[in-house]
Order: sequence, then C-alpha cells, then structure tokens
Amino acid sequence: MKLIVDSGSTKADWIAIHSDNSTKKFSTLGLNPEVLLVDELMNRLDASLEILEIKDQVNEVFFYGSGCGTERMKNHLKAILQEYFTTATITVLEDTYAAVYATTPKGEQAIVCILGTGSNCSYFDGEMLHQKIQSLGYLIMDDAGGVQFGRLLLREFYYNQMPQEIAKAFAESNEVDPDFIKHNLYKLPNPNAYLAQIAKFIFTHKNHSYIKMLIEQEFERFVKYHILQFPQATSIPIHFIGSLAFYLQDELKEILAKHHLKIGNVYQKPIDGLIHYHQN
Repeated sequence: MKLIVDSGSTKADWIAIHSDNSTKKFSTLGLNPEVLLVDELMNRLDASLEILEIKDQVNEVFFYGSGCGTERMKNHLKAILQEYFTTATITVLEDTYAAVYATTPKGEQAIVCILGTGSNCSYFDGEMLHQKIQSLGYLIMDDAGGVQFGRLLLREFYYNQMPQEIAKAFAESNEVDPDFIKHNLYKLPNPNAYLAQIAKFIFTHKNHSYIKMLIEQEFERFVKYHILQFPQATSIPIHFIGSLAFYLQDELKEILAKHHLKIGNVYQKPIDGLIHYHQN
C-alpha cells in the first residue's frame, strides 16, 4: 500500500492507494515540522483512526509538505515517519513538488506557485525544481498567503484603517478581543493557521474597493518578489495551487495580465493530481 500525503500547516490530505489501485481519502491536521515539536507531530498521527488501521500495511509513504524546504527538515520528518511507519520506505519532499506533479504535464516547463496558508514560487524545467528564494518562514516571508492576509487584516483593523462598514463586518466575523488574539498568536500552537483562518474574510468581501486594494497590493508584491525573479516567467505558463489562488483567481488573472504573464492551471488542492501521478 502507498500513502500519499499533501500537508500544509493547517491540514493534511492523505490518499491510501491499495495494490488494486483503489484509493481511500482522509485528512488530519497539518504536519509542518518547522512549527511543530516531535510529540505534537506524533499526536496528530495517533489521532487518526484511518492511519492507525493501516499503518502496518504501508510499504511506501510519499510526503509532500510545508516546512520541508531544507534538507534538515526533510531528514527530521523522514526520521519521524520512519519510526511511525516501520515497514515503509519514506520519501519526503517540499510541498512545491506536489504542486508541480499535480499541475504540470510531464516534461513541460512552468512556474509553479503555492498560495495557501503560506506561499511559494518555483521554476520547473521539465525535470528539476529551481528556487530563487530561501524562505525564512511565515514571520518574514509568505507574501500573498493566508498568513500575510490575516496579519494584514488584523493590523488594518487595529490601526483603524478599515472603512467603517468593513471594520464592522470584520468584527462580526472574527473574535477581535485583544487578549483572545494574543493568546492565539503567542500561546497556542500553529499561529500561522490561526492567521490563515482570519484571511478567509477577504473571500466574502473581495468585491469591496478596500479589500480589492489589499488583494492587488499583495498580488503585486508576490509577482515582483517571487514570479519575476525567474526570467522564464514571461514565456511559460504560471500554475497555482492553494485556496487563496483558487478563490481569488480572477484577481490573479488581472494582475498577471498587467505584467504580460500567462496564467495556467489553478487548483485548490493538488491531491487528485497526485493520485494520477502515483498510480502511473
């Protein structure tokens, strides 16, 4: 049995592929080794009855995840998974490879971007993945991702920069008590996931001129600091994975068109493409 895992910081999608190529999907909390300690990673695995039922039958695990962009983190998570799935061969790759395999036909070149809880951008030359940016994590990087939008909304609200009607709607949609916010940011695990939850506010208010401005500013920053780092960007498709990209794809198309860039495939999740890739 193969296990395919596509893990963000918030949520992980799992696919069990049986020997007859039948599949079973399930989900767990995200397994980001950059932000979770070993005990919490193990607890999240143990919390899944689906995993517990099949862990001894698994002979291959292919894990694509946030926080797996360095060799140190790949090896760290691989050791944890090897301890858990004792009879399996473990492969750990950064989440960008999941996006590449899901969006890009074999042998083709593309710029592949992730806009989910975090953000990422890479050039795929048809065989290998190339990155210009070494991410410093969600506190510094992740332009145009859920963490950045959540942070931006909280700042705009507390600095009294939101139009009155948007501030009212934001306060009705989110708990804005400062003690609650600080507790989630500084006391609880996964503050990045908390901020990404707040970012969902922009989906339901994206037609307001103020929210449009915030979206445009962030997407412009992502294009400048990430996509345009690659000279190939103007001549090959640019694919996107992630909820931010999926729900804001019309806005993405407008920004890319301004820079004479060609948008390619836009998927909310790469998992279905990964099933096809690994079955073949």
